[in-house]
Amino acid sequence: MPKKSATVTRKKRATAKKKTTAKKRTVKKTAPKKRKPAAKKKTAKRKTTTKKAGAKKVTRKKTAAKKVAKKSTKKYSPAAQEEVKKEIHKFKEGTAVSGKAGTPVESREQAIAIGLSKARKKGATVPKATK
Repeated sequence: MPKKSATVTRKKRATAKKKTTAKKRTVKKTAPKKRKPAAKKKTAKRKTTTKKAGAKKVTRKKTAAKKVAKKSTKKYSPAAQEEVKKEIHKFKEGTAVSGKAGTPVESREQAIAIGLSKARKKGATVPKATK
């Protein structure tokens, strides 16, 4: 019987040792340190050459440049606008046709072109068509 008691005491000692070692190993973990952004490397600056005093820029008047930049805008008469409005309305309904054959209009741009063409035929003020 003495053998049984010895094995029991050994087991108790082993568990007691495990508990103490576990306590020693527990260490509080700290948050990882934030890294600072890497500093930019400084590059050698090039030497700048000095400008000659004799070379100066010629300044021009800005008012003259503004007058040249303005262009006349295209103007459409109210009759032409109305004709285009009607043609766009027909296009949205799906009843707009082009030419004598009566081919259906496929795009908005085509409907606008048809409206302007009709306005020209009626004699409304419409800028010349670009080719």
